[in-house]
Amino acid sequence: MSTLGRRDGDRSALGFIVLALLAVLLAIAVFVSIVIGPTGVGLPHLVAYLTGDHASMDQQNLIILEAVRLPRTGMGLLIGAALGVSGAMMQGLFRNPLADPGIVGVTSGAALAAVIAIVLGPTLLFPLQVVFGEQFLPLMAFLGGLGNTFLLYVIATRNGQTSTTALILSGIAIAAMTGAATGLLIFIADDRALRDITFWSLGSLSGATTDKIIAILPFVLFVLAIIPFVARGLDALILGDAAAFHMGVPVQRLKRMTILAVAAACGATVAAAGSIGFIGIVVPHLLRLAIGPSHRFLLPASALGGAALLLLADTVARTIAAPAELPIGIITAILGAPVFLMLLLGKQGRQAMEGL
Repeated sequence: MSTLGRRDGDRSALGFIVLALLAVLLAIAVFVSIVIGPTGVGLPHLVAYLTGDHASMDQQNLIILEAVRLPRTGMGLLIGAALGVSGAMMQGLFRNPLADPGIVGVTSGAALAAVIAIVLGPTLLFPLQVVFGEQFLPLMAFLGGLGNTFLLYVIATRNGQTSTTALILSGIAIAAMTGAATGLLIFIADDRALRDITFWSLGSLSGATTDKIIAILPFVLFVLAIIPFVARGLDALILGDAAAFHMGVPVQRLKRMTILAVAAACGATVAAAGSIGFIGIVVPHLLRLAIGPSHRFLLPASALGGAALLLLADTVARTIAAPAELPIGIITAILGAPVFLMLLLGKQGRQAMEGL
């Protein structure tokens, strides 16, 4: 066997080992998320629930499991996986290890639409608020993220060709405009609206329900389902658009599919839980240093790692100051920012920056 063949075999073995370890970590995170909280749910109660022996459980534990812990864990699982894999896809598409879903306008568009719903919902948009009820804010945020992404894609596409550089520059300009509009709405908001805007912008899983899980499930499954179809193309894009095209990769179709999937998944998750930062940047970056740049392993590993990290961060957020609950965005920033800075200051981080 050649040296190159042995190296590929070693990387594949390492990739499978890391995936197995992440699967174990995610199982632990799911267990911790279900049983730990301001009111603990013991292992016997969890086993009784899973085996259908509800008669042996007291009513309080049954309500906590069904109405709070299981929906919250399920939504954290989906949102963490979506943010992790979306960040890895964006970094591969833009050949930039610092890219995240926000670069295509999802976050800024969703934030503007959510602030419009909060500030103008009780007055100008009251009829729509009545029609959609509790789904009004998530729906507005989702449409805002998707609309912003569509506008960005139209601006950056000429003669059927989408320029990566134009996407990045257009994303910066659109984010600045939506940010200014958001700031104007915050300026005219009353105290109630300001409190709602602050809590939403920091992110939380406290509003998790089965209906919300069902609503975001198709979008998350979509971005996970395309992993086998985009992994090889994203690997080829490391060499540039022209090289990838000559390797048989349909570059424009790959870009459209990836951007659409990321926009849909992140728009839906941001709408359901607010803006949760650092998952999409830190998780793929850490895993890339561990298993290399191959998207065959990086994409599924980012999904597993993102889900595990978000569940653990949520557990900390709702227990560290119990009975009060911290916004989960604060926890992910505290955990993610120092790790990200250490990565940037390290040897491999500097090499990654030099490759931008």
